[in-house]
Amino acid sequence: MPSGHSKRETEIKLPLTGVAQGRRLLRQAGFRVIRRKVFEDNTIFDTAGSTLRSSGLLLRLRGCGRRVLLTFKGPALVGRHKSRQELELEISEAATFAQILAQLGFQPTFRYQKFRTEYTHPQSGGLATLDQTPIGDFLELEGPPQWIDQTAAALGFRPADYVTASYAGLYAQYRQKNASALTDMVFER
Repeated sequence: MPSGHSKRETEIKLPLTGVAQGRRLLRQAGFRVIRRKVFEDNTIFDTAGSTLRSSGLLLRLRGCGRRVLLTFKGPALVGRHKSRQELELEISEAATFAQILAQLGFQPTFRYQKFRTEYTHPQSGGLATLDQTPIGDFLELEGPPQWIDQTAAALGFRPADYVTASYAGLYAQYRQKNASALTDMVFER
C-alpha cells in the first residue's frame, strides 16, 4: 500500500455469533487470509464542540501492529451500504502526531480497540475483515455494492442483517443497554 491514499469506501458490517463462525463462513466461501490477526487501537479526535462529528466527519489515529495510520472520513451516504470518502496516510509517530492535533484544537473523544484479520477471495472485487471487538464479533465487507451484496448472500446473510453504524455508534447503543460499560470500547484488562 502506498504511504497515503484517497478513495471512496463502501462497506457493511455483519454481526456474528463468534469468531469461529466468521472463519468457517469465509473459509467455506473460498476466502484466504491476506493479513493475519493484528491488534488495532483507534482514537477518534474532534474539537471541544464536536465540530467534526456534527458535520458527519471523522478524524482517526490508528495503531495497528507496527503501523500508525491517520484517517479522515467524509460524510457518510447511508442506504443499504455506507459509503464515504476516505483519505489515509501512514505516519511514523502516533504520540507526536496526537500532540500536533492537540495544538490544532483537536482532542481524543473516543477510543476503540479490536483484533482484525483481513481476507480476500481469488475472484474478489473487495475485502472481508473479521473484527473481534469488546462488544462482539463482526464481518466487515468493503468493496463495490454489487460485490458486497453477492458476498453477503454467499456467506448466508440477508440485507436485513447489514449494519451500517460505525463502531462508535454500535458502542453507544451497547452502553444504553449496559450502564456499567466503560466510556471507551476497549478490552478490559
